[in-house]
Amino acid sequence: MDIKAALKALTEEIGVSGDEFSASAKAAELLSCYAQNVTVDDFGNVSGYVKCDVPNAKTLLLDAHIDRVGLIVTYIDDNGFLSVGACGSPDIKTYLAQSVTVHGKRTVKGVVSTLPPHVSQNNKTPEIGDISIDVGMTKEQAEEVISLGDRVTVNSRFRELCGGIVSASAIDDRSGVCAILEALDMLNGKPLKYNLAVCFSAQEETGERGAKQAAFRIQPDEALIVDVSFGRTPDSDPKETAKLGSGVMIGFSACLDKGMSNALRELAKSENIPFTEEIMPASTGTNADAIGVVGKGAKCCTLSFPIRYMHTSVETVDLNDISATARLIAAYAGGDANG
Repeated sequence: MDIKAALKALTEEIGVSGDEFSASAKAAELLSCYAQNVTVDDFGNVSGYVKCDVPNAKTLLLDAHIDRVGLIVTYIDDNGFLSVGACGSPDIKTYLAQSVTVHGKRTVKGVVSTLPPHVSQNNKTPEIGDISIDVGMTKEQAEEVISLGDRVTVNSRFRELCGGIVSASAIDDRSGVCAILEALDMLNGKPLKYNLAVCFSAQEETGERGAKQAAFRIQPDEALIVDVSFGRTPDSDPKETAKLGSGVMIGFSACLDKGMSNALRELAKSENIPFTEEIMPASTGTNADAIGVVGKGAKCCTLSFPIRYMHTSVETVDLNDISATARLIAAYAGGDANG
């Protein structure tokens, strides 16, 4: 599988939390190359299954969330300016003076209204309720094509940097989707130790809602949750970040199964897969927190990789880290980690 091409295709879809269907359709299309019974449910969750030949095999759930952060229209004022709320937790300080798209009855271009520094008396970063979007329309014109509840995204594009590093919006967590798809490509036609259930879940950014539904329906024995984590930047804490290119991040936490974490670490060593350990003392902030306790419960571990500038329009990832994560998933599920 061409990870870069798949990631570009996925990040070009909208799919803000609660309105994931465009991204879900693209993910379902890609998943159907490897899994059976691929569906998109009414919530926007994508699911598919790969059966193994082992009698009474356990079920391993592979999960990555398909939604992305963004904004939602909450009000149109008398001058046609839009007020917005947050879907998830976008980094509002990066939204100022940005060009945006409102996804209404048709797409509408706009800009985030910003008071010029010449007349501003306040240098504080505004709250989400303080910003507005200028679409160049009167109130009446805006109401013809824009409805309350429409989603808004900052305009961005897929950029190739150097050394296999790419930047785009929605890297969180369309890159996790790509890691699972790449693992399935590696496993295609090879023996498995588990029955695989795949879920590209909706509304992770607003409360892990889709993963709860999927876990309740599937009732897996084990789960690998693939998400992104914090990449090293000059102003970051080295104890809380990992370098791009350092490989897959294996999760250790009170809410994760220590046996799975240890097994994945040893497997990464034996297969020469680059990795780091990600220590999250109490909880992970990922779908693992929900999947582990839904229904009968399931053993869980997180597999992450570092990205820079999370929840902005220029999230940045090393494609080699996505590949390393895919290799570890494939090795754990029973295939050849080297593809």
